Order: sequence, then structure tokens, then C-alpha cells
Amino acid sequence: MKELISCIVNSLVDNQEAVKIKEIGGEKTTVIELAVDKNDLGKIIGKEGKTIKAIRTILNAASKKAGKKAVLEIIE
Repeated sequence: MKELISCIVNSLVDNQEAVKIKEIGGEKTTVIELAVDKNDLGKIIGKEGKTIKAIRTILNAASKKAGKKAVLEIIE
């Protein structure tokens, strides 16, 4: 899941070195924490949150295929 989010986010942001992704695994749920540069935060969230909703939809589809639940959180 971490690689999937990394691929999507790195294609959206300008400052790829500032992208930090931390994966915290549990029994049934995986929490993925995403931190980006302040200037790129708007690109990740998108207009009315549409971009982050799309990323979360892709993540949920991939995690269900793996038999787990994944949650994406943006860390400021």
C-alpha cells in the first residue's frame, strides 16, 4: 500500500523529497500517514477534497483485495 500511495503522490507534487509516508500496520487495519511540503498540500487535497477522496478510493479498493482495511491520514 505504501508503494501505491508513493507512486500517486510523487506524480502530483513538485517537491518529491519532502514526501514522507509512514505505514502503521495492525491486525485488520493499516494506517498510512502522509506528510508533504506545505506548498504541495493543496495539490494533494484538491478542489473540494476531490483528489484526496480519489486517492482514498483507490487505496480502499487495493486494500480490500488484500483482505485488510487501510486508512490514509494527512499529517501537516
